Amino acid sequence: MTTTRDLLVEIGTEELPPKALRRMRDALQSSLDTLLDENRLVHGDSHAYATPRRLAVVIRDVPVAQPDREVTKRGPAVKAAFDADGKPTRPAEGFARSCGVSVDELEELQTDKGSWLVYRSAETGLASSALLPALIEKALKALPMPKRMRWGSSDIEFVRPLHWVVLLFGTEAISATVLDIDTDRYSRGHRFHHNEPVAIPDAAAYVRTLQQEGMVEADMDQRRDSIRTQVTEAGTALGGQALIDTALLDEVTALVEWPVAISGSYDPRFLEVPAEALVSSMQDHQKYFPVVNEQGALLPHFITVANIASKDPEQIRAGNERVIRARLEDAVFFWNQDRKQSLHSRASQLDGMTFQNKLGSLGDKQIRVATLATALAAELGFNNEQVQRAAALCKCDLVTSMVFEFPDLQGIMGRYYALHDGEDEAVAMALDEQYQP
Repeated sequence: MTTTRDLLVEIGTEELPPKALRRMRDALQSSLDTLLDENRLVHGDSHAYATPRRLAVVIRDVPVAQPDREVTKRGPAVKAAFDADGKPTRPAEGFARSCGVSVDELEELQTDKGSWLVYRSAETGLASSALLPALIEKALKALPMPKRMRWGSSDIEFVRPLHWVVLLFGTEAISATVLDIDTDRYSRGHRFHHNEPVAIPDAAAYVRTLQQEGMVEADMDQRRDSIRTQVTEAGTALGGQALIDTALLDEVTALVEWPVAISGSYDPRFLEVPAEALVSSMQDHQKYFPVVNEQGALLPHFITVANIASKDPEQIRAGNERVIRARLEDAVFFWNQDRKQSLHSRASQLDGMTFQNKLGSLGDKQIRVATLATALAAELGFNNEQVQRAAALCKCDLVTSMVFEFPDLQGIMGRYYALHDGEDEAVAMALDEQYQP
């Protein structure tokens, strides 16, 4: 008889928060590993999976039951258990009664601190199938969630509404209730390609079954590698190189179940806008991967990752090109409007922006920066005029339209606007470098 089986736990939900997906996946795996160990279910390796609609863990070689064990229950000291005539005292009789035996059936345990009455019994291990539902529910409730929610009439709280729970022990589907959801062997396929139940035959076949029948790549790391490869190849096909930001790659991986890279283009006239603004618009707003040439200059192309293998990818390309055109038009508008007013003329606006409740406005902060910078310049022998000018302008780009729309461009846009205003190059660079660690 097989004494171990592979365990599959899959939680099906509405779309999970992409930036928290990897953390939740890893926490579920770690928690289940720990809970099994604590319950004397020593197991093999485990592997965690995650997509926008599911969290899953497969654990190898989980025992079908806890091992039997000997339980020793210690009672009163021998010298207190018998009177002078050797008859059992009340403590001894009470202890024996609590163990369901007579005093004669108790044993003695010798220790450095004396002898004690003990009762030894064999405890039969519980079946894993009886233990697992409670352990899984405990692990789910302990997950690090950005925000918990309730839905319908249930009091259950989770990061997103639950729709299904798969609980397979080898080929056996364990019937139980986890977070108010009845468990079975039916997962779900891709929302568009195969939006129907997918029967998982056994825990070991989980990934393969979802790939072949459900068009779902459950392995987050495999999906990430696939996206990186597809985006890299698409960039090469466009005659350049895709800019693959690690954080963006992770986020896109958490947004799709069946990734397909599709390239698109935009009007080269948008390249007149500072590259950082275009990149920020593509990466932060649209989750696109920009494309650059060998010198690192932007090319008028982007790569998006669709969550569908479309029969007409041209429609997806055209739709994304329409969206990015509107985004980049905004960037052009901000760039042109901001340059109509010099950085220095914006300084008075900083007085109306709170820096910190007890430290005043951004204008107050700028004055403190100027005072400190002037003192340091004198000590270090720097050009005091340049230092004072840089300090006077250092926060002015915070009130521009471009930085208001793209906060990550603070300092960077200050440099561009300062150069446009004819400021000294060293002053312009200082506006950018003030944010460096």
